[in-house]
Amino acid sequence: MTSEALEGPLPASSGRGQPILDLLDKAIGAQTPLVRKNIARARQRNPDATPEEVIRALERMYVSALAGTGAAVGATAAAPAVGTGVALALSAGEFFSSLELSTLFVLSVAEVHGVRLDEIERRRTLVMGILLGESGSKTIGKVAERTGQHWARQLVGKVPVAALKQINGVLGRNFITKYGTKQGIIVLGRVVPFGIGAVIGGGANATVAALAVRAARRAFGPVPRSWPEAEPEPTPESPEAPQGVVP
Repeated sequence: MTSEALEGPLPASSGRGQPILDLLDKAIGAQTPLVRKNIARARQRNPDATPEEVIRALERMYVSALAGTGAAVGATAAAPAVGTGVALALSAGEFFSSLELSTLFVLSVAEVHGVRLDEIERRRTLVMGILLGESGSKTIGKVAERTGQHWARQLVGKVPVAALKQINGVLGRNFITKYGTKQGIIVLGRVVPFGIGAVIGGGANATVAALAVRAARRAFGPVPRSWPEAEPEPTPESPEAPQGVVP
């Protein structure tokens, strides 16, 4: 995956929800260069792991990291010495961390599946479509018409950029609605007596992660059975001997 500059903001909204879409673009830009490192980390314990084993490892890493982030912020926000304003600020920062973790997970799974998205528009569609779950899949299928059940595989070349921009306009509005409202609910859940906040924060994030894992499995479909063969190294051509000279 290349990490070119973002090609302009999402065209979904310029109002109160636009900061959420800006954070999405920021997360995509920051996490794209880390994809292969993340996959290598998933293969550390077993360098000979199959693609399916690596994806299962990526799933476990993602769920664990997201739940841990939510629990830590929930416990801190609910500490007796922390005021409501600080608790809200902590949760806002945690939202971006969660978005980064989710983006890295989605793009890493795409890489293992061999779905390499070199355009930011396609990455936006992929991340929002998976994080929105079933509603994201329905939106993509309705606009693109021909993506089929495993729509993530079709994003590389079968869906034109013009259609993707239309899809992202709808997904962007849905993303603002879901995660803007959801963030408010989770924040209220964390500003509770110390000890309970960690349970609520960790549990909420674990649920979000589990839903994203299921959505990714549906979007990509069966995992490749083997890794693609590495391209052979080019062999240097031996220089031709001058005519009439015996080598």
